Amino acid sequence: MDNIEKIIQKKLFEMQDLKYRDFSLKLIPNLPAEKFIGVRTPDLRRYAKELAGSVQGDEFIKCLPHKYHEENCLHGFILEQCRDYDRTIGELERFLPYIDNWATCDTITPKVFKKHLPELYEMILIWLRSEHTYTVRFGIEMLMCFYLDDNFKPEMLELVAGIKSKKYYVKMMAAWYFATALAKQRDAALPYITEQKLDPWVHNKTIQKAIESYRISGELKAEIKPLKLKIEKSEDLIYD
Repeated sequence: MDNIEKIIQKKLFEMQDLKYRDFSLKLIPNLPAEKFIGVRTPDLRRYAKELAGSVQGDEFIKCLPHKYHEENCLHGFILEQCRDYDRTIGELERFLPYIDNWATCDTITPKVFKKHLPELYEMILIWLRSEHTYTVRFGIEMLMCFYLDDNFKPEMLELVAGIKSKKYYVKMMAAWYFATALAKQRDAALPYITEQKLDPWVHNKTIQKAIESYRISGELKAEIKPLKLKIEKSEDLIYD
C-alpha cells in the first residue's frame, strides 16, 4: 500500500502548480497549507481516468486516510468512473467519513447513480442523518443533482428543511439546494420562504443565492427579496 501511495504522490507532484496551490488555500480555509500540493482539477480528472479500473487505482482507493487534498479529490474522481452501483456505494461509505472540505465533497457525482435513483434515495436518507459534516452535505448535493427534475417529490424539501446543524458547510449546501429548488420546483419550494419554514440563516442565504442566480426570474427575485429576515445576533457557526 505504501508503495502505491508514493507512486501516486510522485505523479501528483509532477503536475504541481504552485500558483494554483496558493489559490486553493484561499478557497478552502479550513485545511492547513501542508495538505495541498497544487494540482488543477482537469489534470486530476485525466489522471483519475487513467487509474480507474486499473490495479493501481484499486490499490490506491484502499489507502485511507490520504495525506494530501489532491489525493482525496483523485479518490473521488476514480469513484465517479465506477460502473458498478453496489461497489460505488460501498467505496463511498468507506470514503465519505474522510472527506474534510467542501471542494472534495462537491466534485463527486458518480455517473452510475443516474441508473439507480430509487436505491440511491434510500442511501441519501441515511447520509442525511450522519454526524459527519461532509456526508450530510454530500447527501443534500445528491438530492439537488438527481431529484429536482422528473424524480422530484415534495417530501424531499422537508428532508432538507428538517436538518438541524450548526455546521457552516451543511447550511450553505441547504441554502444552495433551496435556491435551486426555487428555480426548478418553484411552486413547491416557494412556501418554505414565504412561510419562513427554514432555519433563519438558511432562509436568508437561500434568498441571497436565488437573487444571484440567472435561472430565477426577475419577478420571483422581486417577490422574495423583501422576505429576508432581520437577525439580531449572528449565529455561531462551526467551520470544519
